[in-house]
Amino acid sequence: MVLYTAPFPNSCLSALHTVSWALLFPCYWLADRLVASFLPTTYEKRQRADDPCYLQLLCTLLFTPVYLALLVASLPFAFVGFLLWSPLQSARRPYIYSRLEDKGPAGGAALLSEWKGTGPGKSFCFATANLCLLPDSLARLNNVFNTQARAKEIGQRIRNGASRPQIKIYIDSPTNTSISAASFSSLVSPQGSDGVARAVPGSIKRTASVEYKGDSGRHPSDEAANGLASGDPAEGGSLEDACIVRIGGDEGGRPPEADDATAGGQARNGAGGAPQGQTPNHSQRDGDSGSLGSPSASRESLVKVRAAADSGGSGEPGATNSKLPYKASGVKKAAARKRRHPDEAFDHEVSAFFPANLDFLCLQEVFDKRAAAKLKDQLHGYFEYILYDVGVYGCQGCCSFKCLNSGLFFASRYPIMDVAYHCYPNGRRSDGLASKGALFLKVQVGSTPQDQRIVGYISCTHLHALPEDSAIRCEQLDLLQDWLADFRKSTSSSSTANPEELVAFDVICGDFNFDNCSSDDKLEQQHSLFTHYKDPCRLGPGEEKSWAIGTLLDTDNLYDEEVCTPDNLQKVLESEEGRREYLAFPTSKSPGAGQKGRKDLLKGNGRRIDYMLYAEEGLCPDWKAEVEEFSFITQLSGLTDHLPVAMRLMVSTGEEEA
Repeated sequence: MVLYTAPFPNSCLSALHTVSWALLFPCYWLADRLVASFLPTTYEKRQRADDPCYLQLLCTLLFTPVYLALLVASLPFAFVGFLLWSPLQSARRPYIYSRLEDKGPAGGAALLSEWKGTGPGKSFCFATANLCLLPDSLARLNNVFNTQARAKEIGQRIRNGASRPQIKIYIDSPTNTSISAASFSSLVSPQGSDGVARAVPGSIKRTASVEYKGDSGRHPSDEAANGLASGDPAEGGSLEDACIVRIGGDEGGRPPEADDATAGGQARNGAGGAPQGQTPNHSQRDGDSGSLGSPSASRESLVKVRAAADSGGSGEPGATNSKLPYKASGVKKAAARKRRHPDEAFDHEVSAFFPANLDFLCLQEVFDKRAAAKLKDQLHGYFEYILYDVGVYGCQGCCSFKCLNSGLFFASRYPIMDVAYHCYPNGRRSDGLASKGALFLKVQVGSTPQDQRIVGYISCTHLHALPEDSAIRCEQLDLLQDWLADFRKSTSSSSTANPEELVAFDVICGDFNFDNCSSDDKLEQQHSLFTHYKDPCRLGPGEEKSWAIGTLLDTDNLYDEEVCTPDNLQKVLESEEGRREYLAFPTSKSPGAGQKGRKDLLKGNGRRIDYMLYAEEGLCPDWKAEVEEFSFITQLSGLTDHLPVAMRLMVSTGEEEA
């Protein structure tokens, strides 16, 4: 399939569209600024609290007439531009594909050569987030503002979080054979300008932010000025892809991967001091798929070291990573055996960062075209393949007139093979003005020695938002399943007898605009989609797992000091009291019930409306997809009213490791 790199099939139509948008844009921008000036956010209200009242009144009196006069003057040009713009939309393509080729070891071509479909399997990491990148006047209805600056900052934070090194901390203890839950929430940060990762013996602490800077060639020089609160890393050298930190019990204890002879030998060498001439950060790039030096290794979230010892010892920086034991290929098995949560089949956490080595990113509400371009430019520092400006405009078929695109945005480290987009035809009222729909993608993630392609399917969607329209959302879920079945059938080049492709995973994610705890959402909770696809956070209709939390934030409190940074928000959401204060809960049926009083009576952990589902059927025979890690992410605190979620999926081939 040919992917569309331009919105129109020829340069003539593109030029006409540029002219029409140039005529429309001044009117659009002035109207947006005029409305936005009357919709202050809580952040702006607090900043203006100490200002003299006459200054606010003076600004309003001065700028409102100016905006109105310019708006009226731009209307004739906008009318001509609209007459030219509207018919052009029938020839517009439904998305724009962008590729920034990376020929390095993290590029798509290099990633494809890593997995041959042999061995124990491979893990893939997915994330989804609603960014609320609307025109500024509309974004303020959700208490967020400055869409263009937010888009750039969001891109930087995602890129910095995903490009962190993978560090695993195993704790050897005579009395505790499981991995400490605290050890998975922290990171061993580079100390000093040499960029060497240093563990701090005798003390464990929570770090304030990401303190790892990836490949300096990919980061603009001005990013350091954004500070720790923005999630940007401090100055430091580049680390290799991954390492393992062993926090010792008795010295005779064996590391978790001691069952693997090679891994055990390396771990013992690391604990006793590295041999002369051996660089501790060196890794074999072309090693087996389980090697930590390879991006195909099991990619756990980066770990921060936290919580000082009760004895009060502060410890001095020491123990450089020359003492960090490396492994060969046994970490995946060790990680599978040593869970933070013995009662759960996979690890789960509230994380201040996006997962290290994120493979696929699905975004919603990237409506503003300029913001989408800024976001794309930032994410191209990490993701090689991007789809943006997805959707239709104007009058398309039986749909109502569309002023906004679908808001869907997709980024991938792996090559995109096929794409399809469908617009939901049943949106109404305000939702009918946007071309909300579903984006279907087929990606290649490897190839077998017999030249069979290993592929995966990813679907990204954003359902109808109005809370009273449960029937519309159910219809859209029906359409989603039908469209996905058609997409898989039309893009499959395999026969049962002689398959040319092996399907590794099938994932659906996005903002579904309903939760699994509201009584008003019972219709959606019982939809057949959940019988074909598995939700890692769900026990059944209306019943969540105890660790699952809501992903919709209470917009009134977005800028409170307690939640204004990723680390602060993480701390708050780790407590039940904090979740009840800062997450959105189902609307109360009790008349006159106050917000805080209503939350005190509620059960559950908030409205989880952002979903990550995966299929256990329809994959290659004998292959199995299992969740390895699930996380709720706070790195975009203050930038959107949703919590991103991420899932690491392990695809097992059924073969034992050699």
